[in-house]
Amino acid sequence: MNDCQRCSQFPELKSKGYLLFHSKNTMITHSLKKIVQKYEENDSLVFVPYTSFEHLEEMVLKIRASFTKEEKEQLVGTYTDENKNQNRFVNMTSFPVLSERLKNRDFVSIINKRMFTQHLQPIISLQQNDVFGYEFLLRPLPNGYPFSPGELFSFSQRAGLQSNLDSQARIASIEISSRLVKPGVKRFINFLPSSIYDPNHCLKSTFKAVEKYGVAPTDLVFEVVETEKIQNMDHLKMIFRTYQEHGMKVALDDLGSGFSSVEVLKELKPNFTKIDRSLIAYCDQDQEKQSRIKEILDIGNAYGMTVLAEGIERPEEAQFCQQVGISLAQGYFFGKPNDQPLVQDQLSEQRVY
Repeated sequence: MNDCQRCSQFPELKSKGYLLFHSKNTMITHSLKKIVQKYEENDSLVFVPYTSFEHLEEMVLKIRASFTKEEKEQLVGTYTDENKNQNRFVNMTSFPVLSERLKNRDFVSIINKRMFTQHLQPIISLQQNDVFGYEFLLRPLPNGYPFSPGELFSFSQRAGLQSNLDSQARIASIEISSRLVKPGVKRFINFLPSSIYDPNHCLKSTFKAVEKYGVAPTDLVFEVVETEKIQNMDHLKMIFRTYQEHGMKVALDDLGSGFSSVEVLKELKPNFTKIDRSLIAYCDQDQEKQSRIKEILDIGNAYGMTVLAEGIERPEEAQFCQQVGISLAQGYFFGKPNDQPLVQDQLSEQRVY
């Protein structure tokens, strides 16, 4: 069975080709033909030729202005090359989503061609004062197309390319980690639960990358990315179980803020749980925060989870977390995300508590 079409790469948009449209509403199809004027028809499919990117943009603007919001949702389409390659038709989507892809071609190329890298932020053992692992964070290539990671992820959601970006980012993290990180050092890699429709199918490309690049499954920790809301607890449990059955660990992010709660922690029982910066900031001065941190730590200990404190920026925060028994920590105090791993000498310089 092939990799999931929702997660894998798809052909690049060419400067000359066809837009392909279909609608179950025949009135919309009829109106579309009058708008574009020049077209070819094959059964219920309407092929609209374009001769340049400028011509493509003009056509998209004309179609967008000619239909209501409801009508545009009923019009589905994609793009194809001059040969009308049938493999491209699997990418048909609603016109609003398609237009996002067409007007942001640079972002589509960045996702499709994996034109990004990963920066590594160290995760420190507070008891041993050494590097336990690294979290991998998506960043632009040094000499590549500049972009904001937040804007790229936001675009991927609007353009229905969230699964593609999520999959490509996981593969890039695995590949880069195989070159930069020593065996035995954990690699924390983010993922979006909503991008994984069927774990056994959608994660095939991830597991293939693990094998291809010779990374030990036990060195990998996949964590639910921050800001991602848990909509389906059973689905997330199934994703966790699939990772774990392949010898990998899982982590829950953002404990103490947003969607993550103590109840969620008890139900999911991840291998690692990360306490959010909102709880860690000035925790040395806030008794309420200290109480909540200790509650999370007690649950983690009871269920065999390893607790990590995120966003440490002050030595006092690191000292408090160490004293109450939190095992791991990360944050600007120890090191910002960088394109090279932290060495032990650099870590020793940071230790001032």
